Amino acid sequence: MIMGRSASSGYVPALGFHWLTPYYDAVVGATTRERTFKNALIEQAGFCPGHRVLDLACGTGTLAIWIKQQYPDVDVIGVDGDVAVLTRAIHKAERAGVKLKFDHALSFDLPFSDNYFDRVVSSLFFHHLAWEDKERTAAELFRVLKPGAELHIADWGKAANILMRGLFYFIQLLDGFRTTQDNVEGRLIELFEQAGFENVTSTRSFSTIFGTMTLYKAVRP
Repeated sequence: MIMGRSASSGYVPALGFHWLTPYYDAVVGATTRERTFKNALIEQAGFCPGHRVLDLACGTGTLAIWIKQQYPDVDVIGVDGDVAVLTRAIHKAERAGVKLKFDHALSFDLPFSDNYFDRVVSSLFFHHLAWEDKERTAAELFRVLKPGAELHIADWGKAANILMRGLFYFIQLLDGFRTTQDNVEGRLIELFEQAGFENVTSTRSFSTIFGTMTLYKAVRP
């Protein structure tokens, strides 16, 4: 079931349009090296038994499911602002035979208390947000993470070369130049530092057919 309070409108649907949601898993799997970068993100996060983990903007639940399959002793909660995509996530988790919690909420208004999570992970989400909503979201993640807890992000990053920059124009046409430009300019490190996180770094990058996928890590002091 979907747990928690409902969110108002204001999210961007998977792939930018509701009519594309049914194709989300196939498109992401075929174009972003999803298995490679998400497994790298899981490895980077270093989950331990008993960890409480938030998958922010969990989409159809792929990352949350893979985490739970590899680390059955962690508590994973997936959050998204799109009811349709959460319904798909719930069904996927049921088919995979894993127990996950899903919550309907916006990234800058999370229904959790302060210092609640040991880890926050998120993939392919921040490039959907305008800068002011990126700031609000980063501040909210700082609030819900425990001191010493970690944030792990996978999203489009600064292009590794001219080819990667050219390929990323397709994503910008689909998702909007205003929201994606921060990623192109490599501003996510600035974003998380501004929110108060420490040891903010880009750890790895992967070339894909739509541009450079980058992993980020930050620590909540």
